[in-house]
Amino acid sequence: MTWRLLRTILILPGTALVFVPGAILWAAAGTGYAGAWAMPGQIRFWAGVGCLGAGLFLAGWTMRLFATVGQGTPAPWDPPRKLVVRGPYRHVRNPMISSVLFMLAGEALLYQSWALAAWGLFFFAANAVYFPLSEEKGLERRFGGDYRTYKANVRRWIPRIRPWRPADE
Repeated sequence: MTWRLLRTILILPGTALVFVPGAILWAAAGTGYAGAWAMPGQIRFWAGVGCLGAGLFLAGWTMRLFATVGQGTPAPWDPPRKLVVRGPYRHVRNPMISSVLFMLAGEALLYQSWALAAWGLFFFAANAVYFPLSEEKGLERRFGGDYRTYKANVRRWIPRIRPWRPADE
């Protein structure tokens, strides 16, 4: 793994999945919001493990696509040079955010923490505002008509059942 991708992982998902939840759990310690680790006999445990596994798999897949096909990283300081419309990107426009949301849900379930669940909702709400106001405008400037066609055919958050295929394929 190259340093540029490792740095991106440490800064972006590392903040959302490790540093902020750690701060929340630290701040909630000793309160009713601290939560308690779910046990293997509980459905929450297995739902949390499933969410974490699905999120990790999706994150690895999307980051690999960004590095190999897009020739970049998910970071705004090192964005992909090519529009990535493969794999999960044929179903939903933001599978990386979806992967983080799966992992945040997994953390909230495993820690049985409403505070972590609230963090996950805030993270989604912040991205739901950021993407249409900033990210998508930048993608339209960089990739022009290709991105506008993609945007018209693939939804931002709700996956398509059948993968979209560009006409030039």
